[in-house]
Amino acid sequence: MKLWGGRFTGREDNIMKKFNTSLPVDRRLYFEDITGSIAHVKMLVACELLTEDEGTLLVDGLESILKDIESGVLKVEGDFEDIHSFVEMNLTERIGEVGKKLHTARSRNDQVAVDMRQYAKNKGQEVMVALQQLIDSLNKKAAENNVIMPGYTHLQRAQVVTFNHHLGAYVQMFSRDKKRIENAVNILDENPLGCGALAGTTHNIDRQITTDLLGFSKPVDNFLDGVSDRDYLLELMSGFSITMMHMSRLSEELILWSSQEFKFIEMDDAYATGSSIMPQKKNPDAAELIRGKTGRVYGSLFALLTTLKGLPLTYNKDMQEDKEQFFDALDTVLDCLEIMAKMIDTLHVQEENMKAAIKAGFLNATEVADYLVSKGTAFRDAHEIVGKIIIYCEEQEKAIEDLTIAELAKFSDHIAEDIYAYIDYDAILEKGNKKLIKKTK
Repeated sequence: MKLWGGRFTGREDNIMKKFNTSLPVDRRLYFEDITGSIAHVKMLVACELLTEDEGTLLVDGLESILKDIESGVLKVEGDFEDIHSFVEMNLTERIGEVGKKLHTARSRNDQVAVDMRQYAKNKGQEVMVALQQLIDSLNKKAAENNVIMPGYTHLQRAQVVTFNHHLGAYVQMFSRDKKRIENAVNILDENPLGCGALAGTTHNIDRQITTDLLGFSKPVDNFLDGVSDRDYLLELMSGFSITMMHMSRLSEELILWSSQEFKFIEMDDAYATGSSIMPQKKNPDAAELIRGKTGRVYGSLFALLTTLKGLPLTYNKDMQEDKEQFFDALDTVLDCLEIMAKMIDTLHVQEENMKAAIKAGFLNATEVADYLVSKGTAFRDAHEIVGKIIIYCEEQEKAIEDLTIAELAKFSDHIAEDIYAYIDYDAILEKGNKKLIKKTK
């Protein structure tokens, strides 16, 4: 069933009919399509383009369709081109000829634009909530585990940090991600209803009424732009992609940390799987899937960028492809955020293994160099001296802090008993924390 056809005498090919329909994809927009239509009807009544009785009949009919869909009485399916024709045809079937007046002063172009903006705005806020839940999980797990661990550069042990501070880095990343989504939602918060197909309508409508009823901040400023651009979806999907990148980095660390080579954490059984042949295996599949699905979200972003890059103004049917890409990226990022928060909530930190890794990694080598500098040694000379100390430690299978003063003094006359207080790991962390607190103030 179509909302057009008067100009045509020939029949649509069945393969074209299947190729053209978008209902299996855009049916999830039923709520936005119906609420947008209700706002449109109320505006038409206020502008005296519909009578009060017609408006009441239309609104009641639309509300009954919404109620039946949400209760499961009415399935969003059938021989319809899209969600718009599904709603309008069902409405006309319920209330009669008045249903045909629903489309007065409106095009499917501004109708789908308002549907997508409402949906993107609502779902953007949902992503922000999910991001905050992940941030809360990270903060809680960090506060419970202010334990010492190696920090890495080039995946080589570098300097001592805490698990608390390490997770705090991801808190900062996801906090920025939340701001990006919030910014995208604020930018898209404009009402395209009233743009018509591309040049508005000759009817005397009031766009501010639908703007207020639908909760938008303002009407769009340009009709052509209002129906033709999908940059707000690109901006949200860009935010989703960056969020996925951050989750992928965290996933990689969780995968490494849970391996037998690290043993820094243990994943909860709820978010791991086993092997069909190796009974000893506990695989971090939830983290691996997040890492894998990151490419999927990137792909959706680039697919839509490619779809839009050569389109002239205004609406082109290519733009029907925006929904599947956006919906898939949205569903993926929401699922991954939920899984990641639960993984963080339930993981167990292996504190002793982290401490052992520090002991074996010479993570106070930089502090030895700083100590020598404080005694008057040039940094480049101090760097070379510490390098020689490390070679000696490796040969003797000792940690720096386990060397005697006699052993250390072989490398520099500047080394005295006070070096031990300087290279003690707890003392290093305390000094680092003081600097951090001072900077944040």
